[in-house]
This record gives sequence, structure tokens and C-alpha cells, in this order.
Amino acid sequence: MVSEVTKPPTETTDVLVAAGAAYAKREWSAAYECFARADKAARLGADDLERLATAAYLVGKDEKFFSALERAYRAHLGEDIALATRCAGWLGLCLLFAGKVARANGRARAQAHVDSQAGLDAEAGFLLIPQIERQLSEGDWKTAEATAGRAVAIGEKYGDADLCACARHQHGRALIGAGNVDRGFALLDQVMLDVTERTVSPIMTGLIYCSVIDACQQVYAVARAREWTDALAAWCEAQPQLIAFSGTCLVHRAELMQLNGKWPDAAHEARRACERFAEASLRPSGAAFYQQAEVCRLRGDFNAAEEFYREASQNGFEPQPGLALLRLAQGKKDVAHGSIRRIVGASDDPMQRTRLLPACAEFMLAVGEIDVARNACRELTEMADRLGTDVLAAMAAQAEAALALAEGDAQRALGLARKAFRIWDRTEVPYEAARVRLLAGKACRALDDGEGAQLELEAAMAMFEKLGAAPELERAKALDRETRSSSAEMHGLTPRELEVLQLVATGKTTKAIAAELFLSDKTVDRHLSNIFNKLDVSTRTAAAIRIGTNASARKTIR
Repeated sequence: MVSEVTKPPTETTDVLVAAGAAYAKREWSAAYECFARADKAARLGADDLERLATAAYLVGKDEKFFSALERAYRAHLGEDIALATRCAGWLGLCLLFAGKVARANGRARAQAHVDSQAGLDAEAGFLLIPQIERQLSEGDWKTAEATAGRAVAIGEKYGDADLCACARHQHGRALIGAGNVDRGFALLDQVMLDVTERTVSPIMTGLIYCSVIDACQQVYAVARAREWTDALAAWCEAQPQLIAFSGTCLVHRAELMQLNGKWPDAAHEARRACERFAEASLRPSGAAFYQQAEVCRLRGDFNAAEEFYREASQNGFEPQPGLALLRLAQGKKDVAHGSIRRIVGASDDPMQRTRLLPACAEFMLAVGEIDVARNACRELTEMADRLGTDVLAAMAAQAEAALALAEGDAQRALGLARKAFRIWDRTEVPYEAARVRLLAGKACRALDDGEGAQLELEAAMAMFEKLGAAPELERAKALDRETRSSSAEMHGLTPRELEVLQLVATGKTTKAIAAELFLSDKTVDRHLSNIFNKLDVSTRTAAAIRIGTNASARKTIR
């Protein structure tokens, strides 16, 4: 759709001028339409074909992009071998990123030019980018770091902003993967400054934004991920006709909102991402469906969650570990057992495994496979120690706390749970903060600290209720009932005395309690006297606190 700013020209001779003006103003839809019209009237030259290709990419017309860039390559071939090689390299790289490996022969052509022609050193540096990506995906951090260093040096020598920015950000990712997190993020920050200052081409800018945000999210550097996602959003919003990257930006926003407990907003952004792809007649984003599934699972809308996980899978996105956690919540452990083992076993990308290991540990503890859970916890802890980010440390401590409880070491579990809670609370991740308080409550109960257990459970229930986390709220309520019953039994209260005390805690008078339990007022008074004696207290409020009745109910006691 052509914007209101740049009107379509009426004369064919003006079309190319209008195309250039729209391109300069980053009105990508207008630029694409005008370049395409000019190309129909008279075959475009190599430079204009490159600009047509760029505009096509940015409005989500991938096949038009590939076609125009192929033509630009052929047009440059007889006149400027360096530019032809660059087009071939870009073509191969973008086909590779699009998953079209069989068609990604552009790199081979570019390599052949580099090998046979002198003076293509800058283009040779550009061809290192796919090599570095492969090394990063294999976890070969040292080799990736060395190769990226070579590419950066070439880019600096020839003043190639795109090559410098891309290779430098790959260098940063290699450092992070190797555990040099501070140095790695320092490089990524430097790259992002270059990107925001518009010294990098539009396509490379979008690719780097997405890659850097993904790198931050892989190691759970939440604050940085949020900062750069906001920057990407601002970049996208400044180009209303931009389709490429805008949907991905919305998915990143949804992921961060979910983490921060803003579940309605997260679902809204994920839906917007799907709509954005649909506007351009592009394949829907599997990641956007996955985010919607996650919100539904956390809220307890299991049918909707299952459908969204299915949509994610059909659109090329792995629905694990969310689907396995859904099956666990549904009580279908056997169904998911093979899936969680398969996905963890098949993943050799260290960064990818950080997303899978917490769910693996939780699932294996639930099915009683302690040894498998212990291995997952150990690997997660080693990864957290190596990378040193707060959120990874919290994830590792939470998993270790659950393992310690399963192994009967309540004291260690309590210490780990409280360590995890401090991080979740500081980083504003309310759902995980509430879940870890459940673990702390279980640990307190195992240590015969009924009051401490109740305080932890009350805090967890309040947060689950605020979030709308129905499954976890029900689990917390069940644990709360067990804790109160255990406390009552420990103090020697009879079932009837516990009934009386629970009604007292809701604010009911002696007369109201007598009517509800079909007792006389004197019988209720006798039960209360027995309760006070057994608990060694003298007031109703003190009795309720002693066995840990619900805090909100205690406020109404008279």
C-alpha cells in the first residue's frame, strides 16, 4: 500500500524518481511499488535492482527479493565483479537464513569469484559470516571468535559498515557463549550504537537487532533484552510500511511481557504479530503462536493452549517444552515423557538447552526420575555459573531447590528457594517468584515450621490470584489445606475443633458458628476453650495464626 506521504506518480518517466524519493524516506511499500512499475516500463539497472530487492525484502516479499537480487547480480557481473560478488553473497546468506538451503548457491558463486579474482578481499570477509553462524550453532566458541575477529579486521580495513557490524556482533555472541559475558555484551552494545546511528544498511540493521535480542534472551539478560526490544520497536514504528522484522519485534515484546507477568499484554502482542504476518500474506509466525499457547497454559485454558501449540508446530516452531508442561498440568505424564526426553537429547546447542533444562528437571521430578532431574540441574547450574546472569542463577537455584526437596534435604531446599526468590523479586518475574515461594512453603512444612509455611503459601496464593494463574493457584490452595490440617493434627485438634476454628477465622460469631454446625452456643464455647488450651493462646486471632489460617480471613476475625 502506498503511503499518503509519497503519492504514486502519474507519468511513467517520473516513476523512478518517485521510487528513489520513497526509498530515501524509508517508505518501503511506496518504494517497492514504484520500482516495480518502473521495472515493467523499462528494465532497471543493477543499482536500482538492488534497491528494488531491498524494498521487497522489507515489505515481506521474499521471492521478489530473491528474484531482484539475482537479476542485480547478473547485471553487475559484466561491469563490477565486486558488486556482483556482494549480491551473490547476500543472496546466499538470505536464502540460508530463510531455510532455503538447496537454493543457497549464491555463496558458492561468490566464493568462486573471490577465488578467481584479485582485489575481492572485502567480499571475502563478507563470506565469512555464514561460517561464523555455523560455528556459533555448533558451540565452537573459540573458532567462531577467531573467524569473527578476522571478519571485523577486514571490515575495518575496507570501511565496510555492514561487515563490521555483523562480524562484531557475532564476535560478541561467541564471547558470551564461551562465558566471557561482560566482554561479549560490551561488543553487542557497541554494535547496537552503530545500528541506532543508521550507519548500517536497513536489512542488516533488522537482522542484527533480532540476533542481539535473541542472544540476550538465550542467556536471560532480561534488562538488555528489554532495552534493545524497545529500540527495535522504535525503529519499526518509525517506518510504518516496514513488514520484515516488525512481527518478530512483537514476538520479542510478548516474551518479555509474559516474563514480567503482563499476560494480557503478552497475548495481545503475539496476536498482533500473527496479524502483521498475515497482512503481508506471509507464513504465520510459529513463535507468536507459541507465546499465545504459553499464556493460555499458565492461565489454565488448556484447550486453547493445545491448539496454539499445534499451530506453532505446523508453522515450523518447536512446541516444547511448553507442550510437555501442558501435559504435566493435565496429568498426562506418559504422553509427554518421550517428547521431553527427545527434545533435550536432540539439542546440542548449549544456548538452546538453557531453555529446555528447567522444564526437563521439573518434569523428571514429577515422574520420579530423580537421576535424570539431577543431571539436568547440574548442567543448568554449570551453565549459570559460566554465564553469570541473574535470571539463569535463579532458574538453577529453583531447580536445585525442587531436587533437594525430592531428596529430603529441606534445609538446603529452603536456602536455595529463598536465593531464587530474591532474584525473581528483584528482576520483576512474579510468576516464578510465586512458584518458588511454594517450594519454600513445602520446605518450611518439612522443617515443622507451620507458621513459616503458611506465610509463604499465602504470599504465593495472592500472586497467583493476581496473575490469573488458575492451575498454580489451585495447587497452592491444596497445599494450604494440607498444611493447615497437618498443623491442627500436630496441636491435637479434633476435626470438629478445626471446623470451629476455620469458621472463627472467617469472622463468624459464636451464634453463627452454632447455626452452621447445628450445635448449641455452649458447645461452640466449649470447643473454643479446648482450642485455646491446646494451642496455649487466649484469643481467636492468636489461635488462627498459630495453625496458619488464611491471612485475608484473619483480618475479619472479631
